[in-house]
Amino acid sequence: MSASDNSNGRVAVVTGASSGIGAATARRLAQDGFQVVLGARRVDRISELADEIGGRASYLDVTDAASVERFIAALDRVDVLVNNAGGAKGLAPVADADLDDWRWMWETNVIGTLRITKGLLPKLADSGDGLIITVTSTAALEAYDNGAGYTSAKHAQGVLHRTLRLELIGTPIRLTEICPGMVETEFSLVRFDGDTAKADAVYEGLEPLVADDIADIISFTASRPSRVDIDQIVVRPRDQATSRRNIKTG
Repeated sequence: MSASDNSNGRVAVVTGASSGIGAATARRLAQDGFQVVLGARRVDRISELADEIGGRASYLDVTDAASVERFIAALDRVDVLVNNAGGAKGLAPVADADLDDWRWMWETNVIGTLRITKGLLPKLADSGDGLIITVTSTAALEAYDNGAGYTSAKHAQGVLHRTLRLELIGTPIRLTEICPGMVETEFSLVRFDGDTAKADAVYEGLEPLVADDIADIISFTASRPSRVDIDQIVVRPRDQATSRRNIKTG
């Protein structure tokens, strides 16, 4: 099934759609009437989800230029792009930085976002009312100790998105950056290489956001009329005051 089979339907592409915010967003946009194209490396997961929501699943590795090119070539139309693919590795001070972890974070969060966004710009413009939603992080706005690899990558991803906002003024493309604080997903599990105890400890003493909270915001953003451009949204749990510390544990 091609992405244009849903007659007169708007098409939303969601990257990193195999779990967490991406999966929740795909479900919500499908409920909103979008034909959703799910992109991720874990094809088994996105295929199951695509069957559930009546969407389309396509393998996508944003760190692989050839994968991105194949993904884009299979799309006839794109109205909304949700740049959600990304992640963190490790929580080491700069003095102990793992360069491979840094490279992965920059390649995934920054270059990956650049690849898919650049490649889809013509289709977004052709839609007549394109929307790019980039999920960065409060780490794109603040620095915190032991997080320089991730915060620097997220700062760069945010600057990429904000620069594009300036460059696309006058075109039929809107851009929204969503900067979540702590959201309980597989994010921390990936960061700590599958160490469940470490991942669970991240959320001790507070009630984090959940993926559906961010999906609700993305849904709202995508439902605004074309004259409305929601520039940036910062959202945190009630119990979190900054990217690193929260009101309960200090």
